[in-house]
Amino acid sequence: MKTVALSKLIYKFNVNLIKACFGETEEPFFLFTGGASLQIARRQLFAGIKDGENLQLFEQSSRSAHKQETHTLEATKLVEFDLKQTLTQLMTHIFGDGLDIRWVDCYFPFTHPSFEMEINFHGEWLEVLGCGVMEQQLVNSAGAQDRIGWAFGLGLERLAMILYDIPDIRLFWSEDERFLKQFRVQDINEQVVFQPLSKYPAVINDISFWLPRENYTENDFYDLVRTIGGDLVEKVDLIDKFEHPKTHRTSHCYRITYRHMERTLSQREVGGIHQAVQEAAVRQLGVEGRF
Repeated sequence: MKTVALSKLIYKFNVNLIKACFGETEEPFFLFTGGASLQIARRQLFAGIKDGENLQLFEQSSRSAHKQETHTLEATKLVEFDLKQTLTQLMTHIFGDGLDIRWVDCYFPFTHPSFEMEINFHGEWLEVLGCGVMEQQLVNSAGAQDRIGWAFGLGLERLAMILYDIPDIRLFWSEDERFLKQFRVQDINEQVVFQPLSKYPAVINDISFWLPRENYTENDFYDLVRTIGGDLVEKVDLIDKFEHPKTHRTSHCYRITYRHMERTLSQREVGGIHQAVQEAAVRQLGVEGRF
């Protein structure tokens, strides 16, 4: 069991998600740590749109960065609007007004186009969910050939971080009793105010490299670092960008903060992990190291 915090969030979603964001509906969607909407038929999507009776959901064309080969661009943009509006309402319902939200284009295997929602949390952008227009092949296999759907998946720990002002996601799988006991409550609706814990010292290492000419994204590097460093990686920050005046090549410098939740790390221990990150960045991302 991670903490009661996650149970509280699941409870809130089960009680409020349908009414808050979808209204009263008999249309099918699925609720777990995410959901999907298959309620978008042609008459629903284009209702109220000027000349909507002449617009279509489907066409046979080519896939682009903005749409699938089976969807019209008009249909895709309206579904994207519905998706983003609904999920923004969900976050506002949970956390209240005044959230600083942004959307980032990304890739998921079962949706296209795909997006991540990030919320500004203590001055840093925190990814809280992924979503996108469902691949039509999946929708067709569910027997809904006349509809377009969208889907999302929630990072419950990340939502709990914002809800309870918890600064480090790794606390959720820590066995630190100082953290766990804060969420042992008699009533699941009882207000919990997180009390910060003292930390072991961080070990900070920088890494800089020249970017490849194409097919590089910052998120790929962040994912690589966390895959190799695991729970020891507290955060990864892009601290400098440089463009060579003659070659016009771009260099990035990242600062990686390593910290163990329950003991002090040595520079020697971290050094081996950091070297593995350097080697993997060259091998997998095609960067040229400036190590």
